[in-house]
Amino acid sequence: MISALVSVAGPSAGTALRKQVAALVIESVCLGFCYLLLYPLVNALFSDQPEDALIWLGWLGLMFTAYAILRFYTQLQGFRAAVDLIRVLFGRLGQQLTALPLGWFDATSSGRVGRLLSQGVMDVSSMPAHLLRPLVSALVTPLTVVLVMFVFDWRLASAALFTAPLAWWTYRWSSHLVKTTSRRTEASAVEAATRTVEFAQSQAVLRAFGHSEAVFGKLQKAFEAQWQSGRAQVFSTALGLSAFVLVIQLALTVVLFLGAYLALGGRIDAPQLIALLVLCVRYVEPLLGAAEVAGLVKVSQNSIQRMDELLCEPGLAEPVLPAEPQNWDLCFEHVRFGYGNTKVLEGVSFTARSRSTTAIVGPSGSGKTTILRLAARFWDPADGEVQVGGVDVRSIVTSDLLAQISIVFQDVYLFDGSIAENIRQGRPDATDAEVLQAARLARVNEIAARLPEGLDSDVGEGGSKLSGGERQRVSIARAILKDTPIVLLDEATSALDPINQLAIQEALTELTRDRTVVIVAHRLETIRNADEILFLENGVIAERGSHPELISLGGRYAEFWAKRERAANWRLLRDPQVTTNASRHLVSDNGR
Repeated sequence: MISALVSVAGPSAGTALRKQVAALVIESVCLGFCYLLLYPLVNALFSDQPEDALIWLGWLGLMFTAYAILRFYTQLQGFRAAVDLIRVLFGRLGQQLTALPLGWFDATSSGRVGRLLSQGVMDVSSMPAHLLRPLVSALVTPLTVVLVMFVFDWRLASAALFTAPLAWWTYRWSSHLVKTTSRRTEASAVEAATRTVEFAQSQAVLRAFGHSEAVFGKLQKAFEAQWQSGRAQVFSTALGLSAFVLVIQLALTVVLFLGAYLALGGRIDAPQLIALLVLCVRYVEPLLGAAEVAGLVKVSQNSIQRMDELLCEPGLAEPVLPAEPQNWDLCFEHVRFGYGNTKVLEGVSFTARSRSTTAIVGPSGSGKTTILRLAARFWDPADGEVQVGGVDVRSIVTSDLLAQISIVFQDVYLFDGSIAENIRQGRPDATDAEVLQAARLARVNEIAARLPEGLDSDVGEGGSKLSGGERQRVSIARAILKDTPIVLLDEATSALDPINQLAIQEALTELTRDRTVVIVAHRLETIRNADEILFLENGVIAERGSHPELISLGGRYAEFWAKRERAANWRLLRDPQVTTNASRHLVSDNGR
């Protein structure tokens, strides 16, 4: 378990944990010798020269002082190690989450990750702060006492060791019992957390369609399952603790009976018996302390195991010998990709030239957004290559690749902070003037003008204090500030109101000037002005070419374009007959 904890903690925190374990071993040996000094002390008290007990009392005082100093040091070191472990775990887990492909994240990942980063980190950090001492002491102190007891009386020492295998088996059995129920409790807690987040985030939809009670029923079932699993864990912990304590008390009883038998037979005298029995009581104390924290230890072990599983998840492989792009062409070569067993792209090949705009159009679910995500290496293709400047993106350091790409997706997420802070995410070292310029280009300054604190106004969690169009403008300003040679846009103007659409389109023109642009769009003007248009259908490029070329083909793109034009020119017309009838009713009503 300690090796697993060191593995999860990493090199720096692992070194501190090893030092703490070594100090705890010395402390436990010192405690064992404190107990052992009771034997000659009690013997001296009941001897013909009780004044000799003062010498042993002095040695006991010195040993106890040494133990107290060690105890203070290890306690302080434990809290320091716990705080350092919390910092390291948050850093390692956060870094691992950013390295995982997006395919790892599913509907339950928010609950699992949230639980691991909150309760899980606290469970693991409790090991150096509170749990390592009773564990180390339960092993080292009794072993020290028993080994030295062989010097005093091998028979009682053998009796103390006689029940050790049974105690060890009982501890393993109870630990396994707690570990199993703890896993069930963790799974139910994750489900409850996921349902809670779902219930909170979907209130608008639930109330609009009147399904709040149905979803609340699912949430209540999740809470009930968590309660039931919690009860099972409490019961298993109590059962395991009782069994272990029973075995420990059995060991003490065996020693008591043997000691009484030896004393009655005259094989040992009464002072020796009293001293040895005191040692036996001290022998079982650390074991009882370990039994009390056994449940907490297994809970921590489960959290360590889940963290280790997360940290061992394969991320996107980084190149051993990184390559640098020669230009900013974006090329797909026979790319195949799918989500699980669902195929999305089948042999897609195209090249988006530097300083050109490539528009991707097609029906929903055809894989348009997937192309953008593969270009940004959120996933790796199952087959084929995605290249930037003639270099496979897998041969480019991921951070270097993403530093050259600006992304504006349809679903915008803003961090809880000010508008300016969210824009600055595009380039953290940007000056205030550059942030302000990006805000002007994306017309975010108009949003700020309506807010009491301007660009310093808080956007709320996920940008909840802004409308969809306002969040989109902040996202565009962020991309403008980043100023990269490759720009990926996914329905970048879909959430904008008609009044500001033209202004934002001008900002996008500024953003995409002299850059490699790949855009998923349905707006007619955006599509018409693209250098090349790819019509994607069923995961393959059905047609490609410029707008006039594709219109002249009269194929799927031409049909798509016609439908878009009809939708754009759609108007609500007034039926004269309906209007006349309505007027008559109004006159009749007024006549009354």
